[in-house]
Amino acid sequence: MPSNTHRIRHRRGSGPTRGAVPAAALVILALAGPARAQTASPAADAEPGTLSTVDVEGSRTSQLGVADSANAGIVTREQLEARTVYRPAELLEATPGLIVSQHSGEGKANQFYLRGFNLDHGTDLRTTVDGVRVNQRSHAHGQGWTDLNFLMPELVTALGYRKGPYDASEGDFASAGAVSLRYADRLDRGIASLGVGQRGYRRAFVADSPQVGPGDGRLLYALEAMRNDGPFQNPDDYRKLNGVLRYSRGDEANGFNVTAMAYGAKWNATDQIPARAVASGA
Repeated sequence: MPSNTHRIRHRRGSGPTRGAVPAAALVILALAGPARAQTASPAADAEPGTLSTVDVEGSRTSQLGVADSANAGIVTREQLEARTVYRPAELLEATPGLIVSQHSGEGKANQFYLRGFNLDHGTDLRTTVDGVRVNQRSHAHGQGWTDLNFLMPELVTALGYRKGPYDASEGDFASAGAVSLRYADRLDRGIASLGVGQRGYRRAFVADSPQVGPGDGRLLYALEAMRNDGPFQNPDDYRKLNGVLRYSRGDEANGFNVTAMAYGAKWNATDQIPARAVASGA
């Protein structure tokens, strides 16, 4: 009797196991059906699509075989025109790793930071416009003072940069890097713009380069007038007049230009000490 009871229990326990096999098979078939439908072969008469041509242009002028290091490069005019510039010197931020800031009023020289290092107001960053050094060798605020508020972004055609003290050809003030800007000799068409913004911002700009005299001589002129109060409790009342006059002939390979520039500005500097303290001799 014990052995018979053991066999009956064994059959009852194995009964559900045998019944579960058909159920599992049904589940597998149900899942496999949609899979076969998704992997159906495409129609025989379908033709493969053809993608349109995509042109990829480099963002910077190639320096392979020209520059001694990847730390040197040239930013093109098209790239500079695509940048939004609030202050003229912010154009230099096209240099990778260079930050341009401002304090104590719009008319003061900018503060520069390269690769995380504070370069003060240009002490360690050599800056030139058409080969003319902007850094002042001697200044009460700091050696190498670089005031770029005279810069006209609309006239800049290229920006070259070198980062690092390895290039002795740059000379003084280039211990952290050097930036060179180039003005246009002629414009494709005349420019006239008028800008109005918040906090008293006003700017008018006009420029052109008509042909003058025989040959291909051009006379480029540009005039800028600007006013801005800035984000100060005591309004900045920044007033700027800026002008450029340039006569040029020939081209970059065989030509010359003669340039005259004039710049003047006045503003109320929000600085470390009030003017009344200086006037009183305190």
